[in-house]
Amino acid sequence: MRSTVTKRGQTVIPAAVRRQFNITSSDRLEWIVENNTIRVVPVKKDPIDAFRGKGRGGATARLLQERAADLESE
Repeated sequence: MRSTVTKRGQTVIPAAVRRQFNITSSDRLEWIVENNTIRVVPVKKDPIDAFRGKGRGGATARLLQERAADLESE
């Protein structure tokens, strides 16, 4: 995919990319320059909300099991 850069340095994020990464108008983009490569990383407005739903699930149950195992080993 390609986009054009305007005289003001603006460009458009292709719709397919916005959908794939769920980029909305309130999000920001971080530009990372490494050697001769530019990486663009979407940054959600609320970083906590960005991680919501990304875990394995059951974190509370795992924590309680670990604590119970710790108590038994004491």
